[in-house]
Amino acid sequence: MTRGSPPVERVTARAHRVPTPAPEADGTLEWDSTTIVVVHVDAGPVRGLGWTYADAACAPLVERTLAPAVLGAPVADVRVCWTAMQRAIRNLGRPGLVSCALSAVDIALWDAAARSLDVPLSRLLGRVHDDVAVYGSGGFTTMADDELTQQLEGWVHRQRIPRVKIKVGESWGTRVDRDLERVALARDVIGDRAALYVDANGAYSAGLAGRLLEPLREAGVTWFEEPVSSDDLDGLSRLRTPGGPDIAAGEYGYDLPAFARLVPVVDCLQIDVTRCGGYTEWLRAAALAAAVNREVSAHCAPNLSAHVAVATPNFRHIEWFADHDRIENLLFDGCLDPAGSSVTPSPAVPGHGLTVRADVAAGYPA
Repeated sequence: MTRGSPPVERVTARAHRVPTPAPEADGTLEWDSTTIVVVHVDAGPVRGLGWTYADAACAPLVERTLAPAVLGAPVADVRVCWTAMQRAIRNLGRPGLVSCALSAVDIALWDAAARSLDVPLSRLLGRVHDDVAVYGSGGFTTMADDELTQQLEGWVHRQRIPRVKIKVGESWGTRVDRDLERVALARDVIGDRAALYVDANGAYSAGLAGRLLEPLREAGVTWFEEPVSSDDLDGLSRLRTPGGPDIAAGEYGYDLPAFARLVPVVDCLQIDVTRCGGYTEWLRAAALAAAVNREVSAHCAPNLSAHVAVATPNFRHIEWFADHDRIENLLFDGCLDPAGSSVTPSPAVPGHGLTVRADVAAGYPA
């Protein structure tokens, strides 16, 4: 145990439902709001902050099941707490909402531990990069051409982000012509120097995705995310070709065995810190990827991802997802600015430096 570390005294969770500016969709899902579950860990004079993008059902799971497992533990002993939580959820099943709740508490514990030691979270995690690359992400299938154009121009020409991603696979992959039209539009808007990525969210069959490789290559697409379901390991493997684009998946990795299955069949492994089991499990998943010479990319939650990204040697880039960027700036102070193609977490601010905005916190129960 860590001597002198304050004990965990309280763990609380609160869900916020944030409407989208307009209805949004990708290849396989439609939504009009996003739910974020915000977790606080109190230990002596410090308060750690974490969150996950998941159903509000995570909040009672945090307070009733995970909190009792860590109360009284020295806050600096994060891995001890993580192991205790892992044992507490044995009969609930790890993948899905349980892992999301676990992630939020783990993130808050790491933040509290760093604050208690008065060091930046990235340093506590083992920082190896000064900064990390980002890419603009959105391009929903519900967007009209002028809306897509405006978003792409904002990333590339105003914020100077030289990598962007749009959604394809519209209507479960039944509108391929429209998908390719939007890819062509995106390339025309961003020019030849910016990198263009696409994300099908598992909408295509392996055969259809294979037939799209050549037209995507012709459009200069270098990243093809979830061309098929991430459960279709054989399909992902068959789509990897020497000429690219890189095949990526992993956002639905909820535990280490899931990442172990995916690493051999992708070119780049995606990890979502708010789903995978938090920073603790992220580091183990990244090590799995490094063992077979794969890079990892952060899926969403950009302001949390950045701090572990700079502590990951085999890191490629962060998905600066439009919805999460908007939500995190609405709810939290201390958010990072992706303008200029990369972000640099502070090497001086204790923890991750993020706090709930005063106007938001004012509505919290005592």
